[in-house]
Amino acid sequence: NGTDTSQGKGQLISNMNACQAVGEILRTTLGPRGMDKLIHEGRAVTISNDGATIVKLLNIVHPAAKTLVDIAKSQDDEVGDGTTSVTLLACEMMRNSRDFVEEGMHPRVLIKGFRLACALTLKRIRELAVDIRGENADDQRQLLQKCGATALNSKLISHHKAFFAEMVTDAVLSLDEDLDLAMIGIKKVAGGSVRDSLLVRGVAFKKTFSYAGFEQQPKKFENPKIILLNVELELKAEKENAEVRVNSTQEYQAIVDAEWNIIYEKLDRIVATGAKVVLSRLAIGDLATQYFADRDIFCAGRVPSDDMERVSRAVGGAVQSSVSNVPESALGSCALFEERSFGNERFNLFTGVPEAKTATIIVRGGSEQFMEETERSLHDSIMIVRRAIKYPTAVAGGGAIEMALSRYIRDEAAKVAGKHQLIMLAFAKTLEVIPRTLCDNAGFDATSVLNKLRARHAAAAPGDACWIGVDIELGDVCDTWDAFVWEPALVKLNAIAAATEACCLILSTDETIRNPASEAAAQGAPGTMGGGGGMSMGGMGMAGMPGMRGPGVQKLAGRGGR
Repeated sequence: NGTDTSQGKGQLISNMNACQAVGEILRTTLGPRGMDKLIHEGRAVTISNDGATIVKLLNIVHPAAKTLVDIAKSQDDEVGDGTTSVTLLACEMMRNSRDFVEEGMHPRVLIKGFRLACALTLKRIRELAVDIRGENADDQRQLLQKCGATALNSKLISHHKAFFAEMVTDAVLSLDEDLDLAMIGIKKVAGGSVRDSLLVRGVAFKKTFSYAGFEQQPKKFENPKIILLNVELELKAEKENAEVRVNSTQEYQAIVDAEWNIIYEKLDRIVATGAKVVLSRLAIGDLATQYFADRDIFCAGRVPSDDMERVSRAVGGAVQSSVSNVPESALGSCALFEERSFGNERFNLFTGVPEAKTATIIVRGGSEQFMEETERSLHDSIMIVRRAIKYPTAVAGGGAIEMALSRYIRDEAAKVAGKHQLIMLAFAKTLEVIPRTLCDNAGFDATSVLNKLRARHAAAAPGDACWIGVDIELGDVCDTWDAFVWEPALVKLNAIAAATEACCLILSTDETIRNPASEAAAQGAPGTMGGGGGMSMGGMGMAGMPGMRGPGVQKLAGRGGR
């Protein structure tokens, strides 16, 4: 009873409008000359141009617009880069299909036309993609660096892209064949210049909480044995309300002695293993710390689980939940263990690890927000280099591949009869949103540059690859492949497929049903949909932006996301 339904053409257009609002926010972040967004929610402040980060922090509540959040997250998880591009493509596809909807074309006809155009586009990308395997290891490393640098072009650290691209490539190439992302750690240390960042070929983690006696322990070992524990090495307090009845002081002393004997027995067994480095997920107390210091053994307690996992896989040891009968095979080893200082932080470093190859990037910077954005940028670049190793094909960026695909779809549309021809032409126009937005964000005349791009691509032979894209330095066109603006083909394949599916999902929805009774329990979250598919917002939302609530958003002059 009281259920409200919104349906028909008005509902469909309303959903498209909500998605357009999200697209307009992200539009200005695309490319090397894009802008950053400052998002504040309470005391938390985030400066970013990463599409997935922005849509996640915007707290979008409109049901249709949430689709864009999903495709941005999907792109981030699958490829790591191109999150802004996929959102813009989906929004532009809806914008171009809106006229057809208003003129009465059935959404199913639109969906079929878009899927046909998408299939042709994906096929063409695979034909145009260039193999970047390289003739030898050095050649491959150079090619991977170019892909990693392209991913950093649009980031806050783009001025140092050569420095970080080399670091990222070395980190990824130091991994095993499975290229497990968890084996690359990124640690942030405040202070210093961004160029003070460094790559540690091994495991590094911050010094943990320590007791008196820690400073007496040696901080450097060569070829040490390492034992990893999940054992608490300190005297435990009695449980609350525990009651022990004794008849003499001797009985009480026996209870106290038993406690000390238990911990000393544990410590003696650890020393007997021959380990020189003791790491534990749980606390190592003052007694144990001094005990190890007297025997020239290093110990660290309360080691974070992710760092413990990386050390375990790197040094080849297994985490023990008991110190009884620890086998020799459960101990790990490394070529060098040492404690080093970076800024005001002290780090424990394990290098020359034999079992699993791993790396740690230590990021330096002046502010917390800057280091967080650097970490997000490095994550994107690491993902791109990983994907380029697994799927070693690349295409030219800078809008070149989009213009080549747009020209191909226009040619193919001429061979298709009926309404689908118009829809395929709309799809071809959609692909041009990437070079157009790159020009707009750089302050160029987008119409002039796009006309030059169309002319150069039309002049190329139909079957040849034409890599003419936007020259972001001169405001003209250039061969972006020769300029080393390379992107893994997987980025474009995933972005176009995800954007098409998101648009088709919105087009196939013609009715929204809202049950007020079920919403009554969620009244604390403003911004629900109104009748007729309308949208409202709450909190510190963006004025006039439908379907938004939560943090405020400001534009910052800076670099853009992709």
